[in-house]
Amino acid sequence: MASGTHESIPSSQPGPSRARIVMAGLAGNVMEWYDFAVYGYFASVIGQLFFPSTDPAVSLIAAFGAFAAGFLVRPLGGIVFGRIGDLVGRRRALMLSVLCMAVPTVLIGLLPTYAQIGIAAPVLIVLLRIVQGLSVGGEYTTSVIFLVEHAPANRRAFTAVWGVWGSVAGILLGSFAGALVADNLSAEALASWGWRIPFLLGALVAVTGLLIRRALHAEAPSSESAQPLRDAFGRYRGSVLRVVLINIGQGVIFYAAFVYAVTYIKVVDNLPEGIAFNNNTEAMAVLLLLLPLAAWLADRIGRRPMLIVGFGLATFGALPFFQLMHHADPTLILLGELGFALAFACIGGVVVINVELIPRAVRCTGLAVAYNAAIGLFGGTTPLVAAWLIRETGNPLAPAWWVTAAAGISLLTVLFLIPETRNRTLD
Repeated sequence: MASGTHESIPSSQPGPSRARIVMAGLAGNVMEWYDFAVYGYFASVIGQLFFPSTDPAVSLIAAFGAFAAGFLVRPLGGIVFGRIGDLVGRRRALMLSVLCMAVPTVLIGLLPTYAQIGIAAPVLIVLLRIVQGLSVGGEYTTSVIFLVEHAPANRRAFTAVWGVWGSVAGILLGSFAGALVADNLSAEALASWGWRIPFLLGALVAVTGLLIRRALHAEAPSSESAQPLRDAFGRYRGSVLRVVLINIGQGVIFYAAFVYAVTYIKVVDNLPEGIAFNNNTEAMAVLLLLLPLAAWLADRIGRRPMLIVGFGLATFGALPFFQLMHHADPTLILLGELGFALAFACIGGVVVINVELIPRAVRCTGLAVAYNAAIGLFGGTTPLVAAWLIRETGNPLAPAWWVTAAAGISLLTVLFLIPETRNRTLD
């Protein structure tokens, strides 16, 4: 390490233990992404119940449209929670964000369907998705910042990765809950009431996260900027733009491989729901093992090599991976999903670079806006775009084009615009 490198938080400053810091970063992300995963996995059922149509494809697209609505407001949520994190404190932002996710999750599980209350049903589910989108707009980025700011300089990537790990664990938990319900209920029971169970169980995850964060005492944020939003788009706009560009590919890869894939296997491959859930669960379990390894490598060989491998693999491997996924053999489908898992692990393991590229004065606001703009406009709309591409072209491999284009943009950004930040001081 360079001699000028130092820990982000001086060792003489009292603060929470390392284990508690990691748990706080994990807890909220598990809750946030558990719900997003459950919604994505039950999109076909939700489409039939809340957006009925004579054309099943139209119902599915409408359901994914509501899913996308939550992502489209993420930049606004990033502004709100980012400002709270920069001016009031990281802990306050983390507490509010997990609470704003928990309440809508339970309400979706209790919501009457279109057949029961008519047009109010789709309106209400879209509104609840919007509230969740506002919440997640501040949760993920603030938690990763919190982790990095409390990390030793030579272990920033390995510490930050637990925020991503919590997100993946939440989605894996949602996949497991979906698989458990799908494997033990008939198709009729699942469509009638079984889909509600995973949403209601989300309350237990939320309570755990709230209790962990309530006991956390973090340091006050920097007050270098009284107008973090203005400065993020002014003085630091170059840094913000680079973060946007590297997260376009990350978002599209993730939501194509681990959210849309379940619907793809069910609707396009016409395989049973249980196979779709089980395959996704296995792929995400492997991803959980790969993420810490990728972060460990990023701390030793650098951020750029890992990102180049990850985005390169996705850019040139998207079509072969989708060819494997468009198959009747569950083993070959799993191989395609594992290809995406390897690509995303190399990228997700370097989440620390998002924090390292943006100065502390506007870190919460700048990162929240940049990350959520990319994920909201590109990642969250990926299931909608993928379903639309297949319907318009009739080509079941069309979603691969979307992944290739997005990953290619991020690959070029890393090659020509992103410096190596491994040995840089954080502030």
